[in-house]
Formats: sequence, structure tokens, C-alpha cells
Amino acid sequence: MKTIITIGREFGSGGHQIGKILADDLGIPYYDKELLERAAKDSGLCKEIFENQDEKPTSSFLYSLVMDSYSFGYSSNVMNDMPLNQKVFLAQFDSIKQLAKEGPCVIIGRCADYALEDNPNLLSVFIHADMDARVHRIANIYGLTANKASDRIRKNDKSRSSYYNYYTCKEWGNADSYDLCINSAKYGIDGTVELLKAAIAQKEKGYKTSIEEKKPANF
Repeated sequence: MKTIITIGREFGSGGHQIGKILADDLGIPYYDKELLERAAKDSGLCKEIFENQDEKPTSSFLYSLVMDSYSFGYSSNVMNDMPLNQKVFLAQFDSIKQLAKEGPCVIIGRCADYALEDNPNLLSVFIHADMDARVHRIANIYGLTANKASDRIRKNDKSRSSYYNYYTCKEWGNADSYDLCINSAKYGIDGTVELLKAAIAQKEKGYKTSIEEKKPANF
């Protein structure tokens, strides 16, 4: 297997659970909060910094300058002068690319699809669900009223959307930004996992077909 699966998700859609079940079923690594630990280890920054900055939007006007420097290879001086949120983003960006080099895996959120957009093994997915279904799920998980669950959903969605839209040139949740979008409320957790397995199998079949087409014909 070669496919690397990145999963963007609406809060309460079950994207975390879907990704974990998928990774377990396929026997491949899974990275959600685990990515923060890896990025902290790779960068030398403490884990708490990544947790505090996790998928939170930035208001730094230095972003364009920083990313231009990053694109052409940044120096240690540039890194030292970066705002903290930029250091965290780029550290995660590097760790995501390194994880992809290590083999197939499932990565949740954190603009992983953007970091790996040039990787031919990428299957980028967005999990969404009807608001009523998400409110019901979050209310049950956290013991909240429907109103408080709805408020938490909107707050988290706004944060994830702002973070994604700021750091990428794409739109969070827009079908054009992903290879596949699935409404988990329609198919359920297990049904969504099965749909993703089918998509992965088709992508893997494409690899084999490509290899076969490259083989010299026998005359």
C-alpha cells in the first residue's frame, strides 16, 4: 500500500474516529494529536507550544514574508525572527512531509493535504455532517445542552476554517479543495470507513494499472 490519507473534518462529524478506525483496519500509522508530539520532537520546541497553537488562525502580517523566505530555504536567523505561530506551522509542515516519506498513514487536519498536495500518493478527504447530527454527537460526548453543543461546533469550525484558509490557497470544506468529501451523517462512522477503503483500493488499483502500462509489450 502506498496511499497517504489526509482528513479534514467539521467538528462533530466523527472525522477523528473515522480516521482512527481506518488506520487500525489498514494497519498503518495514525496522526492527530500524535502529530504535535512528532513536530515537537523534530523541531526541538516543547509540546505545549504546539498544543496551544493547534489549528488556530494567525493575524500576523509577516506571514507572506516568512513564507517567501521559507519557499527559497530559510536560515536560522529567519527562523529566530519568526512569530511563534509561524514556527509551529512550519515545524508541523516539515513533520507532515517527513511522515509521508516514511510510508502510508492517516493524518488528521493541520493542512496536511496542502503540505502534501504534490505527493502522488495523497488521497485528501473532507468529512462533514448535518448540523443536527453534529449537535447530537457533541452533546452526548461532552454532556452539553443542544445550544451549548451548537456554540462549540460553530466556534471550532470557525477556528479550523480560518486556520486552513489563511495558511493555504484553498477554501476549507469546499469540495474543490479535496479529492473526496463524505457526509458521515448519511453513511455512519462504519459506512464512511468502508467508503474510504473503497476509494483507497481504487487508488491502489491505479498504481498497479500504471505499472502494467509501463511494462514493455510482448510480441
